[in-house]
Amino acid sequence: MVTVVLDPGHGGSDSGAVYKQYREKDFNLKVALMVREFLLESYVVKVLMTRAKDETVSLKERTDFANKKNADYFFSIHHNAAGGSGFESFIYNGNINNSTKVIQGIIHKEIVFTMDKYNVFNRGQKRANFYVLRNTRMNAMLIEVLFIDNEKDLKLMLNDKFLRDVAMATATGIAKALNLPRKEKPKPKPEPVPGTIYKVIAGSFKEEENAKDRAEMLASKKIDSYIYPVKINGTTFYRVQAGAYSERKNAEEQVEMLVKLGISGAFIVIEGPSEPEKPEKPEEPTPEPIKGFTIQGESVLTADTMNQFVRNVNPKAPALAQLYLNIGKLYGIRGDTAFAQAIHETNYFKFTGTVKPEQNNYAGIGTTGPSVPGASFKTPREGVLAHIQHLYAYATKAKLPDGQVLVDPRFNLVARGSAPTWVMLNGKWAVPGTTYGQMILSIYEKMINLEVENVNKLLDDLEKTKQQLDE
Repeated sequence: MVTVVLDPGHGGSDSGAVYKQYREKDFNLKVALMVREFLLESYVVKVLMTRAKDETVSLKERTDFANKKNADYFFSIHHNAAGGSGFESFIYNGNINNSTKVIQGIIHKEIVFTMDKYNVFNRGQKRANFYVLRNTRMNAMLIEVLFIDNEKDLKLMLNDKFLRDVAMATATGIAKALNLPRKEKPKPKPEPVPGTIYKVIAGSFKEEENAKDRAEMLASKKIDSYIYPVKINGTTFYRVQAGAYSERKNAEEQVEMLVKLGISGAFIVIEGPSEPEKPEKPEEPTPEPIKGFTIQGESVLTADTMNQFVRNVNPKAPALAQLYLNIGKLYGIRGDTAFAQAIHETNYFKFTGTVKPEQNNYAGIGTTGPSVPGASFKTPREGVLAHIQHLYAYATKAKLPDGQVLVDPRFNLVARGSAPTWVMLNGKWAVPGTTYGQMILSIYEKMINLEVENVNKLLDDLEKTKQQLDE
């Protein structure tokens, strides 16, 4: 069986040519994966890839890989830059077999035939001293599909229909040049204008780093994917594509498998023969992973430790810790960290600022300056509840828990869900400065250290008691 090595140029730390937010390495991989799919779908051939994901592979590693595998043909896929437009192909400019020229001619002609339908300029068959052409022991060829920094070329590169046509033409050219036998039950050869394609999207993110995290997770599950940018209503999203199928059933099975892996946001994008790609349902970007210590979560401290901590500084401080833990649990808010925020806002409940103790306002709600004391609450419990509700407004867009009555007077003035972490309160809570969240977490950390000391002391006391009993 003939072995073909496909080489998507660049990758990982080597982005190749870059224009705006677009990178050559992404287009190279996208086309190579399509070529592999078309070859394996229709021909009896073994296809290997120097990389099947966004990873760094040196030129030597690429050629060593092909030579070690005793491949029959090496095909490198690139995109051009730095002025110009159109398609060109290369073989080595040193001593080569005549068959290398023949193969180049067949593949080049097949690709140009497709390119002509898109009015792409044919830059010709060329020869060059490229490393991967010089150091492979088998016949080898390198193509430069289009110019990433040419707006006309880039528009085609962002058209999946064009890329599939080029990939299909490339696979057909390789098959003709290498005399690859068709499979016994080949699928009908696609027409120049292909049928409906069902693309499986395993996530759509505003931040490219989050898309990379998703792609790495898929790679750990041995699922090939690639990332490509798409603009929706003027906003760029980074889609993680994990398969493209001509049969809807296969796409649905892929989605089911992704759901089992915990990717609930997977969806199918449909692209027909005469229309651009469109989601099966309105685009719903995968929620961006929250990084940092979240406002929502479980409390870990005990009320005794929390009250002890604050009374070490202010012996007259009210015993509010249990209220913060109970109400925080009801709302899914970290009550112990909210207590740390109250300590910061009230200066250990000494109320040395504008707010007075009788206001029961432990979070400075509504306090905007020395002459504006802010909201007042009837009881300590109502004051704690208002504090937790205000945090709830920042942390989530969800409705209040069932049966709960709104007491926070500024709840509806908050940009709901705009600060899921404590540090994200910087610039949002009343006159917080740029380290507001960090100061809260610093107090919280000190309380944790006190809890650890208390536990260690308790363990020491238990050990001493045990020893006394043994004696």
